[in-house]
Amino acid sequence: ADLLFEVLNQRYGRVSTVVTTNRPFSEWSAIFPNATCVGTLVDRLCHHAEIVEIAGDSYRLKEAKDRRSRRSQRANAVAAE
Repeated sequence: ADLLFEVLNQRYGRVSTVVTTNRPFSEWSAIFPNATCVGTLVDRLCHHAEIVEIAGDSYRLKEAKDRRSRRSQRANAVAAE
């Protein structure tokens, strides 16, 4: 978190930054338990920010399930031969 804060601090007000996460800001203290700057980090991220929350199923999870299903089908086809 401290390194992430340093990166954001250097970029703050000069260039745009896109951050994606699957965790709400309220859980960031659990993700970065030893960081002293989590509150400041979230504050810096949210100042002048456009926050876009996307609800729905994970695309990566769907793709992983599809790959697993295709592998299983191939394995079953090979076993049947």
